[in-house]
Amino acid sequence: MEDKTTYFVLKKKAVPEVLLKVVEAKRLLDSERAESVQEATERVGISRSSFYKYKDDIFPFHETARGKTITMVIQMDDEPGLLSVVLRIIADYHANILTIHQSIPINGVASLTLSVDILPNTGDVSRMVDQIEQENGIHYLKILARE
Repeated sequence: MEDKTTYFVLKKKAVPEVLLKVVEAKRLLDSERAESVQEATERVGISRSSFYKYKDDIFPFHETARGKTITMVIQMDDEPGLLSVVLRIIADYHANILTIHQSIPINGVASLTLSVDILPNTGDVSRMVDQIEQENGIHYLKILARE
């Protein structure tokens, strides 16, 4: 059974406190107001293990997400045309590709890192990501950063 990621938008009051504290710890680290994960987690009152468990799974939602850059990494089969399919999906959602880096495939699997500019006319980004994940030959997709 394949594990595909599903995204949800929740009101702040519905999010468990530990997850909100993970977001705050990440903000402290990103703004360099905390020098280490240990310092950030102590300041917000969570364990380091909670931080590491959830740090890649929660991000603040910004209604001004348009005009932002999303960087994602994709593990995909080394098949002719698969990269073209991924790029076509991004184009269909009217997002602008800023950078592409594909590694040399190892054991038939390549890593692709894409930076995508989300424009005012870009469609639903979570649907775009979901559509990419659903393609045959895509093993893994993770959003690394949103700027």
